[in-house]
Amino acid sequence: MKAIEVFAERRAEGALWLRYYLDAPDASVKLSASERAGRTDELWKTTCFEAFVRTPGTQEYLELNAAPSHQWAAYSFETYREGMAELELSTEPAIGCEASATHFALEIDVMLPHAWSRQIWSLGVSVVIEETGGTKSYWALAHPPGAPDFHHPDCFTLQLEATPRA
Repeated sequence: MKAIEVFAERRAEGALWLRYYLDAPDASVKLSASERAGRTDELWKTTCFEAFVRTPGTQEYLELNAAPSHQWAAYSFETYREGMAELELSTEPAIGCEASATHFALEIDVMLPHAWSRQIWSLGVSVVIEETGGTKSYWALAHPPGAPDFHHPDCFTLQLEATPRA
């Protein structure tokens, strides 16, 4: 794995678009196959692309996970790792993948709940990579001291302003 790039954009009322780009051959990354796309738990156990969203000054946050298999998960938390609940979304996230001999990319477009649409977002963007040999690595824009912990408040480093009303 040479590098990972992430592009993030706020779109229409509460939509979040992310593109993860891995500078690594797709053959070196374990890309899970699945019989079915859709909501699934425990995606973090293998290659998984994640985003954590919070409003500055609050304890509540959201967790979004997407896998190359087009499976996804969405949760809300009341505080740091407490009060976890399945997050209801108005539509399933759109997930797209691109793989080649030089890279792998995953895009996710998800509509967050309406209550989040006019808020400033602080994002923690992270990736779990499982290589075909079984080695796992944990990537994020920021890591707290110690073991990887993508839920930690220190990880919420990317700010996205609310989109102006038309």
